[in-house]
Order: sequence, then C-alpha cells, then structure tokens
Amino acid sequence: MAEIRNYSINFGPQHPSAHGVLRLILELDGEVVERADPHIGLLHRGTEKLAETRTWIQSVPYMDRLDYVSMMSNEHAYCLAVEKLLGIDVPLRAQYIRVMFDEITRLLNHLIGIGSHGLDIGAMTVMLYTFREREDLLDVYEAVSGARMHAAYFRPGGVYRDLPDTMPKYKVSRFRDAKTVADMNSTREGSLLDFLEAFTERFPGYVDDYETLLTDNRIWKQRTVGIGVVTPEQARALGFTGPMLRGSGIEWDLRKKQPYEVYDRLDFDIPVGTNGDCYDRYLVRIEEMRQSNRIIRQCIKWLRENPGPVITENRKVAPPSRAVMKESMEGLIHHFKLFSEGIHVPAGEVYAAVEHPKGEFGVYAISDGANKPYRLKLRSPGFPHLAAMDEMARGHMIADVVAIIGTMDIVFGDVDR
Repeated sequence: MAEIRNYSINFGPQHPSAHGVLRLILELDGEVVERADPHIGLLHRGTEKLAETRTWIQSVPYMDRLDYVSMMSNEHAYCLAVEKLLGIDVPLRAQYIRVMFDEITRLLNHLIGIGSHGLDIGAMTVMLYTFREREDLLDVYEAVSGARMHAAYFRPGGVYRDLPDTMPKYKVSRFRDAKTVADMNSTREGSLLDFLEAFTERFPGYVDDYETLLTDNRIWKQRTVGIGVVTPEQARALGFTGPMLRGSGIEWDLRKKQPYEVYDRLDFDIPVGTNGDCYDRYLVRIEEMRQSNRIIRQCIKWLRENPGPVITENRKVAPPSRAVMKESMEGLIHHFKLFSEGIHVPAGEVYAAVEHPKGEFGVYAISDGANKPYRLKLRSPGFPHLAAMDEMARGHMIADVVAIIGTMDIVFGDVDR
C-alpha cells in the first residue's frame, strides 16, 4: 500500500464557526488533528496606534469596538487606567452603576457565547432563546446611552449621565395591535431600574430553560465532555484567565482577588470546574450568569436608596452641567475646550485591569503629560486562549476543533486589535 501522509487544510477565514476572521491551518492525519496553526492579522485595525492620535476621551469609543459583545467592560478598564494617572476619585453612585453595567455586559457576553457555541455544534434552539434575553439588555444599553451596542457610556471620572426615569416603549403598527403592544410594554412603564428589576426576577427561569436544553442533553455532552481538556498547570502556564481558567478548577477572579469599584461590598460566588473540558467551561458560564443576576439585584437595591452625583466634580476632567453651560459663557467655553482639546493627563505609566466576561482585560497606558496617550497597549483575554489552540486541539477530530473554538468564546476584534 502507498504511504498515507499528513495533509493540511484551511479552516476559515470564511468558516461559519470561526467566530471572526480566523485562519486556522490544520495538519491532519485522516480526520485527527496533528497540528493547529492559528493565523491572525486579517482584521487588524491598529487600535493601539490610533489611540496615540486621539485625545484621552476620544479613545473611549474605540474600546467598545474591541470585543463588540462586551462593550462597557472594555470601557471600564480604560477609564480605570486614565483615573489612576489623573489621581481622581469616582463618586460612589457611579461606581455602583459601573458594576451593574459590567454584570449586564457579562450577561450579554455569555448569552451570545453559549448561544453561538450551541449553534456551532448543532444545538439550534438555544441561540433563539439567548437572543430573546439579549434584546431586553440591549434596550437597557440604549436607554442609558442612546446606542444598543457601542455605548461610550463610561467616562474618566464616572459615567456619562444618571439612569433614566423612563424606558423606550413599543408602538402600535401594522405588525402589532394595541393589545400586543400593551403586553410588550407592561414592564416598561417605570424607570430603567424598574425594568431591570423585573428582568432579574424572571432571568433565573430563563437560565433554567437553557440548562433544560443543554446540560443533560446527550448530544451536547458527547460533543463537549472530555474535549479540549486543560489541566490547572497548563491553564496557568498558557496565561488563561476568566472562565477558561476557572473551568480548570483555579478560583481566580479579579473581582474577588483584586477588588475594584464596589465589588468588595457585594455578595457573590466564583464558580469553578473540575475537569477543564468544554463542558465544565459551559457550566462555569451558566453559573456566572446566575451570579451576575445576583450582583445586579444588589446594585439595583443600593441605587434606589442612594441618589448622588455620577461623575467627578473635577472640572479639568468632567464637563460642566447643562444648566451651567446655558447660564454662563465661561461654562460654554469650558465645555468646548474640554471636548476639543481634551484632558491633559499627568506624565506617568499605569496598568489597570478588569474581570472582563472572557478573562482579564488590561490597559497599559503611558502619558507624557499631553492630551493624548503617548503609548497604549491592551491585554486582550482572547489572545492567550487562541495561542493555546494547538495544545487544546491536538489529537482531537476536525469536528472537535469547532467545539474548542466555541468554548474559547473568541471575538476577533479583541484578538486582532
């Protein structure tokens, strides 16, 4: 017989399960992966270099576009870095709002992560369920910032504005009669906090639905149990963070280990796995959604009882109020100067990180005292995970490569920034 040699195939960049413009060269022995070589650079947008030509405030919207399903978490790390350089404090109410939206963002991320992972390996229905809940949370994003995705809501010193007293409502149209619209608007009669509280009351039932579809599903377990196993030692050595690390049994979470904002005032648990496979990482994300729901409920309770400012009073950092702008020319000039020239940040260097839904997202910033960053480097959580593709996929079948990419929860704007 003729000798059978290994051969190579391209997985992506147009593959529907590539989660972005990933080119993966797979070296195969039959259908068994002998080597997986990820190629990136097909989406590169030079975000870190672009930041050097923009003022400190103008770079906030760039953060949204990195991992475009975890928008406000990216903003948060950037704002923490700028605030450390400025040496300013953030009002307590703004800290609670930030934490609440961090956890809303975690829900948004995990909903699309679990839904798309299910879709990748044959579970169609769960994606329809998770997108239903995402719609409500994207409405919360829109109510507070005016944008459903790229919010630019966090600002150095706090947040753009306080939480609104009303929610957007559906209107009667030729597609919806008055009774249907009334039912859809039943939870939208009050404030944003009222709407969000009603959501948190029904959300645990939704998570139960996802588990009914997947957790004990024989096909789901066949596709995920024992696939992409990473030991605790490997996870540490490969630089894993977030659910990828906790799925291997290591209880590391910046919200507990290096608390920022008001996380040390809140009661929540850190779920960990035992086997380090795709199935355990799925279970970690499911439980994280339950814990995020718990955190949001605590934030809602505190925000109802404690009004106050939501951005620093330092006028070198934050613009004057609308009332001040309308009453004085000085306020108007200050407003224009702040947004045209930007903040002058003291010289220095800083690293700030948050527990992003995908892992540790860090911002390393250097200032030379100007109104723009001298250098900006981003620590993307997805990059080390993708770098481990070869180690995780070797010895598995081609079909398992899709399950492994799904368990990484990769978004390429984050990896290929």
